[in-house]
Amino acid sequence: MTRRFEGDKILVATHNAGKLEEMEQLFAPFGVSVVGAAALDLPEPEETEDTFIGNARIKAIAAVKATGLPALADDSGIQVDGLDGAPGVYTADWAETPQGRDFVMAMTRTHDELLAKNAPQPWTARFCSTLVLAWPDGHEEIFEGTAEGTLVWPMRGKLGHGYDPMFQPIGHDRTFAEMSHDEKNAISHRADSFKKLIAGCFG
Repeated sequence: MTRRFEGDKILVATHNAGKLEEMEQLFAPFGVSVVGAAALDLPEPEETEDTFIGNARIKAIAAVKATGLPALADDSGIQVDGLDGAPGVYTADWAETPQGRDFVMAMTRTHDELLAKNAPQPWTARFCSTLVLAWPDGHEEIFEGTAEGTLVWPMRGKLGHGYDPMFQPIGHDRTFAEMSHDEKNAISHRADSFKKLIAGCFG
């Protein structure tokens, strides 16, 4: 039996504005407002695990300890089959530059590495999202979601964030970056994990 979340505000342990906006839109129908870690000046903990669950737990537990509030953390990334699942938990790392994250650079690297390996097309891939909801008493709930698709080149679309311009979900002829927020939020990896979270803790 999963624990029900009581309250109308949730702390989301992310400094990623795009991810926070997505969470705000997902929670809105349930009357739950969202506050991000950056708004509370929380430091970004170092993500030292090699799994999505491990890194989401680090972020959620750090936020709980810093605030005494229940906190929700997401760790997500893209797994490319032709690259043996890379970049996976290192998706954001592939985009790191001294000036901030550059996902065009990361997508270009992904494309170049697929070509270098002569990876057969279609280039199948999946977005993964792991949500960890942690309480101050140490209780945790974990929910995992995925979105299957293929990688396209050149990149298409101006909406979304991260690898969205390169990812075309199965059954669709547009990339995530060519879809509206509502369209993407209906089928994304985060929508999948979020539906499980809502059913488990808010339903």
